Amino acid sequence: MKKHAIIPVFIPHKGCPNDCVFCNQRKITARTDDVSAEDARAVIDTWLTTLRPSPAPSSEDAASDAGAGTVEVAFYGGSFTGLSIEEQSAFLAVAYEYKQKGLIDKIHLSTRPDYIDRPILDNLRAYSVDTIELGVQSFDDEVLRKSGRGHDSACVYRAVSLIKEYGFEFGIQLMIGLPGDSAESCIMSARRTAELRPSLARLYPTIVLDETKLYDMYACGQYVPLSRKEAVYRTKEMYKILDDAGITIMRVGLKSTDIIGEGGAVNGGTYHPAFRQLVEGEIAKERIEPLLEDIAKEKASADSRCRVTVSSCSRWFSAMIGHHACNRRYFADKYPSLDIRYRTDTTLPEGRFTAEIS
Repeated sequence: MKKHAIIPVFIPHKGCPNDCVFCNQRKITARTDDVSAEDARAVIDTWLTTLRPSPAPSSEDAASDAGAGTVEVAFYGGSFTGLSIEEQSAFLAVAYEYKQKGLIDKIHLSTRPDYIDRPILDNLRAYSVDTIELGVQSFDDEVLRKSGRGHDSACVYRAVSLIKEYGFEFGIQLMIGLPGDSAESCIMSARRTAELRPSLARLYPTIVLDETKLYDMYACGQYVPLSRKEAVYRTKEMYKILDDAGITIMRVGLKSTDIIGEGGAVNGGTYHPAFRQLVEGEIAKERIEPLLEDIAKEKASADSRCRVTVSSCSRWFSAMIGHHACNRRYFADKYPSLDIRYRTDTTLPEGRFTAEIS
């Protein structure tokens, strides 16, 4: 079993009367029908059958089984706390039941900063919610205004202050390349996120989806999507700020879904199914190159090729090689005097590399 398994319950666009310019939640989640509390129960049961095929007969044994890994029910897709308290409670009661039985370990939800207040947090605490993810998107007020968010950055600080007061774990989602955005405002948003110290973050380059206001802006030339190169660059710089602050980066880029893969759903060239690998590959390249540069200078006068071993932890091995081996080709072309080999080293932390003459 995985160390941390998430059971996603999608509630597309429920609880959110706002229509941000970029948003088409029904297309993103590939769902158009409403989801009930009983639907949530069915989703959880299905996932638990896969994660824990032989549930223990007693709560004590089930809790012991939970020690094999953390299982988290996460309500995604809409702004959960924008639902009525009654609807929130109906969904939460289902998740709470499984948590009380020891069949899941955590309850997680996503929402907007302007849908956080004391009565809402009192209710979430009553149902033993663990993590609240805030769709912040940007800390630049002009970007928020142009994106139709309906709140300013001060609202984010108020929401985070309350969430911290109540003792919830929290996360922050940021978007890259929104209307009015710049590399500077993206980096500023990452720095402000780091200052707030969330336990997790997600980075989403803006994608132009059909049936959104952003698509209309794109179609008439009022909005120009980032090039993939620029989106990777900005995301890379934000990733490094968050990673250096010790924040877990849960996701980079929108995940592949069937609906995203269909022709016409996505416009412009920003979307890539392996966007995280593109970003982490650039970080790996940036960190490995000075190591190889030093070795190449040191061995410049050597008559024969020098064998060098570049190492990473297993999780970063594919980033080290690069998407479609682009980093390996780049280093081979730039340093022909070096015979470069790649391997994993379990002693290395994530995102760190060594290059040694072998």
